[in-house]
Amino acid sequence: MSNTKLFSGLKSTVLVSIVFLFPLFFLPLTQEFFATNKFYLLGFGALLLVLISTVEFLITKKMAWEQKPLDRLVFLFVLTAAASTVIVSPNKVQSILNVNFGLGMLASLAILYYYLSRNLRLSVYFKVFSVSSVLLSLVTVIFYFQPFAKSSLPVSLQFLKNSLFSPMGGQIDLLLILGFFAVVQIGRILVKKHTDYKDKAFLVGSACLTLVALGLTLYSTFTSSVSQASNILPPVGLSWYAAVDILKSPLNAVFGVGVDNFTSIYTKVKDVAYNQTLLWQIPSFSVSRSAILHVLTETGLLGFATLVLLLTAISRPLFANFKKQPTNPLFLMVVYVLLALFLFPPSLSLFYLLFILLGVIANEAKPVSDQTAAVSAAPMHVSLANLIPLYLGIIVIAFSIVGFAGYYLGTTYLAEYKFKQSLVGYTNNNAKELYDNQVDAIVLNPYLERYRINFSQTNLLIANNIVRQAIESQQGKDKIELSANDQQTVSQAIQSAISEGKAAVSLNPQKATNWENLAVIYRSVINAVSGPVDTWAAAAYQRAISLDPQNPQYRLNLGGIYYSVKAFDEANKLFEQAAALKSDWPNAYYNWAWSSYQKADYQTAAQAMQNVVNLLDPKKDKVDYDKASADLVEFKKKLPSETAEATSAAEQNPPQLSLPEPTKQPVKPPVVLPTGAEPEAEKQ
Repeated sequence: MSNTKLFSGLKSTVLVSIVFLFPLFFLPLTQEFFATNKFYLLGFGALLLVLISTVEFLITKKMAWEQKPLDRLVFLFVLTAAASTVIVSPNKVQSILNVNFGLGMLASLAILYYYLSRNLRLSVYFKVFSVSSVLLSLVTVIFYFQPFAKSSLPVSLQFLKNSLFSPMGGQIDLLLILGFFAVVQIGRILVKKHTDYKDKAFLVGSACLTLVALGLTLYSTFTSSVSQASNILPPVGLSWYAAVDILKSPLNAVFGVGVDNFTSIYTKVKDVAYNQTLLWQIPSFSVSRSAILHVLTETGLLGFATLVLLLTAISRPLFANFKKQPTNPLFLMVVYVLLALFLFPPSLSLFYLLFILLGVIANEAKPVSDQTAAVSAAPMHVSLANLIPLYLGIIVIAFSIVGFAGYYLGTTYLAEYKFKQSLVGYTNNNAKELYDNQVDAIVLNPYLERYRINFSQTNLLIANNIVRQAIESQQGKDKIELSANDQQTVSQAIQSAISEGKAAVSLNPQKATNWENLAVIYRSVINAVSGPVDTWAAAAYQRAISLDPQNPQYRLNLGGIYYSVKAFDEANKLFEQAAALKSDWPNAYYNWAWSSYQKADYQTAAQAMQNVVNLLDPKKDKVDYDKASADLVEFKKKLPSETAEATSAAEQNPPQLSLPEPTKQPVKPPVVLPTGAEPEAEKQ
């Protein structure tokens, strides 16, 4: 066997393996089992293909290049995402690793496209799709009936009891893949002349099985409360407003808001009406409602225009031949992917289908009729046997790129594994395993905001547990005294919590939730720290509010800080704003009522408390209703010529209405924070 055939066979084997495994591949080694591991499958698979080509060049000293009609557009699309990442994205590393729409994902898929368009024929795709669809459909149907529901499984395998389990992870991704397989199989049934009865029977049987799995998935998606809760999507209107909003800035119009930065613009375009929907407790979404709109929002007009050109290039020839072959499988595949890009949010699965389709179409493209163009499109073979410096330079560069990218992917995957192990430690109540693995994850990859935020909360949990134990052992004392060791541990934990919270903010200061996390940390340690921590908490909340101005929760929490230090004027304004932003939120009116009462504005207090009573259900919210009713009676007593009968309180359910308590200094001695613990907003 010649070297050319050997390496061609290796490439084809890797490609078939990736296409076959992608719908089925998952590993319970990371926090998210499915998309994360599929992302690394593509990444390592792409590097393996490049490595094989590099070794082939090392041995043969020849380079081959075959121009395909979609190559330039694919390259430009990835280039626009790279430009958006480098120029605009606040957290560039996280934007590379984003599994829904990130530079790493697009680069891996572009490499996969390059090899698919030159190594696999359409018939091979169909065979691989058939086998994958059968296996995926079987798993979907089997798990719909919960075969392990009553089995005793270890904690690490509890996910197998989930009736919604599938190797694709989420229901939306499963619908996308099953729908694609169904379209391919139906198209083949309609156009293929089957001379082999067994082949026809397998094709029809696999199509029926796929349709059954698709039907069950659709049914569970719309009927299961768990599925509905996990598949909440951003509103179409706000996704459109986010896309249009980028046009207000020349930089954003050209390059978008940056890859992995949709959250920042979503919070900006939210309106008051959003707070009247069931989504109001979700501060933001990381993806748009439509993949097309998402590309426009994050990569700007450059990325959007390139994607439109790419989609036009693959659809125009097929639509032109629609009358001749209306059931052509390629035509049906293109229509399906186009609709999915408009109707579904961006995801690894969706872009995988797009690039697979690009590879298929580029490989099946017929040679152009023009003789000159045909010659230029033919494969080019260049020997560098006599150009040793150039030959060695290419070898060094290629191996360096593969080595660096492989090391980077390996390191970031190990970080994901370590972070998953920290969650196992939390489940097992093993504080050391939780802490040590989170430290390892951050050392391996210090650029993920998720790691930083979780580690800040872990440190906060450690400090709170020590203080809580001291409170329980010293009940009845006005001040809680910590031992020297506990004092040192609490001090280090609080300092680490603040440091990690600030690190998350520095990675992306445009994300309101990062500032909220820092504010929560400051607010949580007010009782244990000396210094103006309440002022720092207020400053962090103000930054969060500036980034998410329609969020009533941030204003309520900031008002709570002012209320706790008896700054009732400021608290009153914020509670009133929270009530205005969400006019059906009883707790906002409840806090507003009490802050008005503290200011001796009894008329406003009574009116706000009346709104609380009106919004609560006397049966469903009996405890809160009775509590608010009793408060209303007391408030009315402060009004001229007002009397009311007291309402008895009930204790059937824990109350949900809450009011901030004045701050105390229960820990002695208080923790002294180092210089620089204050938020950046306080330094300016």
